Amino acid sequence: MNDDDNFLWLEEVLGEPAMAWVHQQSQHSQARLQATPGFDTLRADIQAVLDCADQIPHVQRRGAWFYNLWKDASHPRGLWRRTTLAQYRLPAPEWHTVLDLDALAAAEGENWVWAGSTWLGPAYQRCLVALSRGGADARVVREFDAEACAFVDGGFMLPEAKSSVDWIDIDHVFVATDFGAGSMTHSGYPRRIKRWQRGLPLATARTVFEVGVQDVWARVQVDHTPGFERTVFTRVPRFFASHISLLQGTRLVPVDKPIDAELSFWREHVLIELRSDWNLGQTRWPAGSLLMADAAAYMKGQRAFKALFVPGEGTALSACTATRNTLLLTVSYNVTSQLQAWHVDRGQWQRRDVAAPPLVTLSAASLHDPLLPADDLAEAYQLGVNGFLQPDSLWLGHTSRDAHETLKARPPLFDATGMRVEQLWATSRDGTRVPYFVVWPQGAEADGDNPTLLYGYGGFEVSLQPAYSGALGRSWVGRGGVYVQANIRGGGEFGPSWHHAAILQNKQKSYDDFAAVAEDLIARKITQPRRLGIKGGSNGGLLVGAVMMQRPELFNAVVCQVPLLDMRRYHRLLAGASWMAEYGDPGRQEDWAWISRYSPYQQVRKASEGAQYPRVLFTTSTRDDRVHPGHARKMAARLQERGHDVLYWENTEGGHGGAANNQQRAQMMALEYSFLWQQLGR
Repeated sequence: MNDDDNFLWLEEVLGEPAMAWVHQQSQHSQARLQATPGFDTLRADIQAVLDCADQIPHVQRRGAWFYNLWKDASHPRGLWRRTTLAQYRLPAPEWHTVLDLDALAAAEGENWVWAGSTWLGPAYQRCLVALSRGGADARVVREFDAEACAFVDGGFMLPEAKSSVDWIDIDHVFVATDFGAGSMTHSGYPRRIKRWQRGLPLATARTVFEVGVQDVWARVQVDHTPGFERTVFTRVPRFFASHISLLQGTRLVPVDKPIDAELSFWREHVLIELRSDWNLGQTRWPAGSLLMADAAAYMKGQRAFKALFVPGEGTALSACTATRNTLLLTVSYNVTSQLQAWHVDRGQWQRRDVAAPPLVTLSAASLHDPLLPADDLAEAYQLGVNGFLQPDSLWLGHTSRDAHETLKARPPLFDATGMRVEQLWATSRDGTRVPYFVVWPQGAEADGDNPTLLYGYGGFEVSLQPAYSGALGRSWVGRGGVYVQANIRGGGEFGPSWHHAAILQNKQKSYDDFAAVAEDLIARKITQPRRLGIKGGSNGGLLVGAVMMQRPELFNAVVCQVPLLDMRRYHRLLAGASWMAEYGDPGRQEDWAWISRYSPYQQVRKASEGAQYPRVLFTTSTRDDRVHPGHARKMAARLQERGHDVLYWENTEGGHGGAANNQQRAQMMALEYSFLWQQLGR
């Protein structure tokens, strides 16, 4: 098959003629992998982890209630439920069911997957519930009465689309959805925001904001904080770029900022997170900084900032959350977390470093409700703590002290006795030092013969940090496999500069970094090519696909999940056009010149001409409406057509996550780990 035939093949693979092939390949590959000795035990172990009754029920505060979506063997789609903080502190809280997703799906004959809720405070009686069919990004939106625990008859309701909504008041919402011809961007997202009044047809809603078809999307955010009410409209021309306007009366007032900076309002302040250097007079603020200013003064053109964070050697800002009077910053230092609290002391902003365990990942979430008067939780926050060998725990903290109360703690899901974690560094082709973590199983030594799984992502400023995984522990490390997590360029582990270093014409550096980690593993005798497998999903699927083509001699197994693979036409499928700031525009000759060098689909050579690739397992979802399953379908078919043995499994639902419930996820993961043990086991 020539690349000239590619577009015809694309049409065939996306349409009905391809589905018989998809079914045949999925059934054949599943049968081969399920025949692996111990497959049923492996799947049962994973299912037990996913359905563990002792998992932490993470909550979100809405007024006096704490809401949780709970999934287990009896409730695979989930129970949306709530409790009070007093009850949540108990080992066995009393929960009140608000919505049973499994019962709803059965009653309506739908494969509903929870997709979130948008609340109207401060009463928190009404919310807009989003439900996805099979886990797709598109969702149905329906108004829900949390007091009656029922959907509102005649309430706001949107048909399936990639919609977003926000409350104006009880009788009005802002809505961005598919309004018909011309209302969506080329990226497949809404380009118009309308003001919709209760009781009137959606067709009567009035357009209040609009962006161009070449933009990525339009969005709106309504802040109802008493005394600081604001409505902000945003035009997103590309990833990591935005133009924002503040609604003042009936006018939209543009807010000046660097196009790639994130600007947000917090009470009387404005916060600006920089993605590139910003020169203001004699002052240069480096990329990755977090600046704060008085909002009213900023809108008048003044640029007097307090720097809350300026990146240093090995540091990056991971996240920021606000209590009533304090900003909590999660800072990454060489890919592990630290916590800082900024508050006013005697009229000056002061920083306090919050004591926390070393070599873990922290995630802070404020419990302050800005719509309510200050209460006992105004300076309280939740702090999630976990690491590769440290099970998740959830702490209750207060900004005035270091002491934390343990709210919940997950019991160990695998025996970590004798296991250890270390951080090592590889040197990439251009001399850049690239960190990676190694999780060693009990008794393993650097003898050059360890089954080893290398995982990476390297895109969109996403950071891979230490995280506890019961499924990984039981299915891989606990069975004698070494697990490696690579922090390659393109991610956000060291801030925006680490991301910028591997985008557009420099995207190849992500793949060089990943290959360098593989080479380092071999040089240190942690493993050898016959025992080394790689795994990645989405942009990480592109990563492993590209490296498989470029350095096939380094690996013996590839797990390629929900991947991008045909970069010649990725921008013409689903949300693909929104990623051109990351990869470039293949429709432009100068961009295609660099994309073509790594696009996996175009690199496949024939086995009859001497090409040898590690065996690959592709996994994807028919309901993935973000990265089209056509990428995986085409790549698998091309490899087969050119004489290579591949495995392919496509779940009928699951969206971009690949699975819609725990049972499906257990099956998918069992197939993947069975494949890895087949290829890499001793």
